[in-house]
Amino acid sequence: MNTQIHHEVEQFLFANAARCDAQDWDGYLEDFSPEAEFHVPQWDSEHEYTRDPKTGMSLIYYPNRTGLEDRVFRIRTGKSAASTPMPRTLHLLNNLRVTELDGDRVEAAVNWHTLYYRLATAEQMFGRATYILAKQPQGWRILRKHALLLNDMINAVLDFYHL
Repeated sequence: MNTQIHHEVEQFLFANAARCDAQDWDGYLEDFSPEAEFHVPQWDSEHEYTRDPKTGMSLIYYPNRTGLEDRVFRIRTGKSAASTPMPRTLHLLNNLRVTELDGDRVEAAVNWHTLYYRLATAEQMFGRATYILAKQPQGWRILRKHALLLNDMINAVLDFYHL
């Protein structure tokens, strides 16, 4: 693995998490390619989760960036009661593994832990995520984000900014 690519991917993912924590929605959305898929599968059993969002249940599934754009619109316009008030979040990423794919694409796998605070309550979510990233003229872009939520019995609403 090229150490330069590993470093670039690491810094890109750190910056993406920081944009989410800062609620910089324009910057956050820009990190996703227009055709980017965003998938959070549902658990079928204790150790099996749905693999195909078109045939199984998902906690979140957007086949392209339009789904994320809609969520951001609802947050900005106050039409998302579940996000009012917005929680304060802190995204932690670790154990990055990068695999070069064909051309200018890589697969990046991370463990993640999100701490958040809303309505005088602190909570957390954690799991694993796999990204397909493409190097484009303007930098790295997310083609696919697959986030596996390991603590799916939660006391709150789940949205993209928790992952």
